[in-house]
Amino acid sequence: MPRLPGFDRVVVPEAKIVRYLLNVSHPGGRSKARFLEGFGFSAQNWPLLRDAIVAHARANDITRSHRSQFGTKYEIDGPLQTPQGRTPIVRVVWFVEPQENVPRLVTLVPRRIGTYDQ
Repeated sequence: MPRLPGFDRVVVPEAKIVRYLLNVSHPGGRSKARFLEGFGFSAQNWPLLRDAIVAHARANDITRSHRSQFGTKYEIDGPLQTPQGRTPIVRVVWFVEPQENVPRLVTLVPRRIGTYDQ
């Protein structure tokens, strides 16, 4: 499959990373935060995760996509570059609204099966 359309215009809000993906108190994000912290990411240095997520979109093909009346969801599986140099396999989910070409980060999900250097 091809790369994420519009990956050069991706939107990765600070709040999505700090308040969700790297927040050990968030009910839906706490396990992701623990996973990511185990690879050297932290809320204090949130731009490191933002940059790694953007690089992930540039480097990996779309694994799966689903179009609906609300837009298109793209899933990308592949290795994530981390501050510790290890490369766990993660799925990053993006959403593009109809009539737009701006992918917005939805979530990141650890893919424990088939990980590298974990």
